[in-house]
Amino acid sequence: MELWTSARRSKVIDVRGVLGVLVLFYTIGVESRKSVKWDYFEYGASSCRAHSASVSDFGGVGDGTTVNTKAFQAAIDHLSQFSSEGGSLLYVPPGRWLTGSFNLTSYFTLYLDKDAVLLGSENESEYPLIEPLPSYGRGRDADGARYSSLIFGKNLTDVVITGANGTIDGQGELWWTKFRAGKLDYTRPYLIEIMFSTDVQISNLTLINSPSWNVHPVYCSNVVVQDLTILAPVKSPNTDGINPDSCTNTRIQDCYIVSGDDCVAVKSGWDEYGISFGNAHEAACDQKADMHFTHQCSDCTGE
Repeated sequence: MELWTSARRSKVIDVRGVLGVLVLFYTIGVESRKSVKWDYFEYGASSCRAHSASVSDFGGVGDGTTVNTKAFQAAIDHLSQFSSEGGSLLYVPPGRWLTGSFNLTSYFTLYLDKDAVLLGSENESEYPLIEPLPSYGRGRDADGARYSSLIFGKNLTDVVITGANGTIDGQGELWWTKFRAGKLDYTRPYLIEIMFSTDVQISNLTLINSPSWNVHPVYCSNVVVQDLTILAPVKSPNTDGINPDSCTNTRIQDCYIVSGDDCVAVKSGWDEYGISFGNAHEAACDQKADMHFTHQCSDCTGE
């Protein structure tokens, strides 16, 4: 399948700017600790982290076939103890890291090496079912529950998902096929969803082949989405790039998006459910955008 070359029908956003903060980047060490060997690496983070670990320290294997869901969650659960002690960073080293959905923690950075590929599992059982969003009332693909996103966070403070342009591959083809055939009982997972959180940054990554929406901050405040490359086949269903939803103070810049649907869609829920929920999106800023699209370049809607 031709993924991203049909620019006449595709949607692209290119937003260029600078948000750089010098941070320390983990290179070696088995246990989280304050004294580790670091190299200096520049990326846009809201803060430096005092503790760090690698997913391989928790049994992760980046061979493209080993399922690492438990390793990712064990690493994050371990690092969560440092939220009040300078925060923590989880390093994803070079490799192909197959995983299902996992939950983030506060005062935390997920950092992907430039040669790291996070592969979303094609096994539906690797994505727990969660309730529909209160401003959506039901699942978008089907009534009732929905699958948790590949990377999920709720009620967090100071969370960063970033890297040296590492890749998150949702392996969405199977999901798209089931959706088109009406064989999904629940709504497809997003690639990244952060809910009810403050001080959120998603940056310096390549996101490809999401089962549905790519980036969905919802009911959040102080959100920065920057330096992302987001790619999906132009005929893939509902592969929106960035959908800030009922958020306050959102900035999107330096992003390049090719999608099968909207590039950026600023939302406040869905139809009568969003109206009833009554949480309008406030203060969104898109900077330096260049778009190729199938439906909307930049859309402000309550659907």
